[in-house]
Amino acid sequence: MENVLLSVRHLRKAFGEHAIFEDFNLDVHKGEVVVIIGPSGCGKSTLLRCLNGLEPIQGGEILLDGEKVLRDNTSITKMRQKIGMVFQSYELFPHKTILKNILLAPMKVQKRPRAEVEAEALKLLQKVGLADRKDDYPRQLSGGQKQRVAIVRALCMHPEILLLDEITAALDPEMVREVLDVVLSLARAGSTMVIVTHEMNFARAIADRILFIENGKVVEQSDNPKAFFAHPVTARARDFLKSFDYE
Repeated sequence: MENVLLSVRHLRKAFGEHAIFEDFNLDVHKGEVVVIIGPSGCGKSTLLRCLNGLEPIQGGEILLDGEKVLRDNTSITKMRQKIGMVFQSYELFPHKTILKNILLAPMKVQKRPRAEVEAEALKLLQKVGLADRKDDYPRQLSGGQKQRVAIVRALCMHPEILLLDEITAALDPEMVREVLDVVLSLARAGSTMVIVTHEMNFARAIADRILFIENGKVVEQSDNPKAFFAHPVTARARDFLKSFDYE
């Protein structure tokens, strides 16, 4: 696969004296879906926050289309427009309607005309089955619906890559499927994504490449997810996967 879109080189990230990553490297190609799995506390969410400049790094570099992603860079706002992120906690403004939540960033940050953004927002809401809820407030929606709105909001910024951080972690089991179906449709449409998840069946279904990390290191990776889940190479990955029920 050609065309590296996102490149992480010798990343070092620490909180005080506690190092999360010492020498982490990763390339993500255009149109690729990379799924990161691993035990809680291994640095998965921290990595995503580093990728879009939400967390400062102490060494190495992160490049998007060859341009450095720097938290203190004067162009960080512009860079973040290219790196969409969806959090597990939705991050919707409770006092704004669903439509206004979606319109805010494209209009304020990108200075796009309301008519253009609204037309796109309504089209995307239609695709995720929420066009009839555009005038509702977040409190009127279920967790799954709010997460679908958060995805639409990110897509309206036209990001080059989408980071998804445990987007089903706060959902009831019945709501998980509706969110995962949206993400699967994005993958089929060729979106570039880096996904952190504990949903192993979803990871197996959507990933072009699986990274299993622990203690800030890649323990095992595979561009054949089915083979990885059926026959992981490392003992640590085998032990980790035993904690999930695939029956």
